[in-house]
Amino acid sequence: MSKPKILVIGAGPSGMFAAGEASKLGADVTILEKKPLPGIKLRITGKGRCNLTNIAPIPEFIDRFGKNGKFLRQAFHSFFSPDVRALFKEMGVDIQTERGGRVFPKDNDAPAIAEALVNWTKKQGVDIMVNASVDELLVEENKIIGVKTNNKDYYADRVILTTGGASYPVTGSTGDGYTFARSLGHTVIPIRPALVPLDVAGDVAKRLDKLHLKNINARVFADGKKTGERFGELFFRKGTLAGPIILSVSRNIVDQINAGIKNLSLSIDLKPALDHNKLDARLLREFQANDKVSMSVILESLLPKMLISYCLEETNISPDKLGNQVTSDERKRLRVWLKDFRLHITGYRPFKEAIITNGGVNTKEINPKTMESKLISGLYIAGELLDINGDTGGYNLQASFSTGWLAGHSAALSCF
Repeated sequence: MSKPKILVIGAGPSGMFAAGEASKLGADVTILEKKPLPGIKLRITGKGRCNLTNIAPIPEFIDRFGKNGKFLRQAFHSFFSPDVRALFKEMGVDIQTERGGRVFPKDNDAPAIAEALVNWTKKQGVDIMVNASVDELLVEENKIIGVKTNNKDYYADRVILTTGGASYPVTGSTGDGYTFARSLGHTVIPIRPALVPLDVAGDVAKRLDKLHLKNINARVFADGKKTGERFGELFFRKGTLAGPIILSVSRNIVDQINAGIKNLSLSIDLKPALDHNKLDARLLREFQANDKVSMSVILESLLPKMLISYCLEETNISPDKLGNQVTSDERKRLRVWLKDFRLHITGYRPFKEAIITNGGVNTKEINPKTMESKLISGLYIAGELLDINGDTGGYNLQASFSTGWLAGHSAALSCF
């Protein structure tokens, strides 16, 4: 009896996990990858460090994906963070857990992770074909029968679609999968960038380029109403706002901008450990202890040096004013600014700068227990192509691993 044939479209993390698992279960598996190298996006993830997963429990993981998080429950219960960590250890990868439960390889080498995964996939007996661009999915009577590529037609018993989203298109994630899914009747929730840097009004982001703010609290306001809040760090980069806080709040901000909301702002509390009264007392002590010292020097104990001149401009306080010359009104302006450094958000960066994609194939049309399409028999869809997106911190890569593994597992078992 010949082995059932399974085609996997896309050699990203989800595709390789799907292919490897299906092959382990006895299927004849081929990955078709349009780029000349598998796992290109994985090689640059996590700023080249590769945040593999997170040690958070399943309920917290689900919460990190918002309204569609429940769709992932079955996938996470089937193959989760401990399984990923164990598998990479089998591949010879040493891992470590860092702040926030984030799991990284000890050598912080994303390309090495990609190579380890490619080697593992091949070791399972998977044939990875590069420069194989799929043009069309072949269907007969609502059943997938294969694909048409730039070179030839390939026929299979099952097809797993793992082409990725639309972020970092240079890596091959150009949104092909959405076109394939639509052509077969699937609904695609409008895609937009997620975990993406933001644009702000004025020249503040350019002036503060490379400034890194840690242990701050940031609140998002839309038309005067608070719509989000995060504690952590952010930084100014190439005229934009970036960093963990920004990436986390960007999903909602992108949707708010697309909904036509114009009055969007980010309120940064630079001293979240101090309430207004305690901060006022701290400022008073600083001015009294440094009564003959200029403000530009006094503020070095309160702010990063790069931020001092901007702070003094915003609060209209002379940098040469001495500590004993600061008025109560000036002290109040400084206190309020330190608790509410306000930036006005004007837009967001394009897909080529986004980490992931928001939107995608409607999860209501996918069986969460198997990742099989409810519309086309034998078609499985996994990874970023689905309408799932989580916070930064290893959550999204785990979702790709889990849904890919479940798709491969289910596709193979359905053939026997």
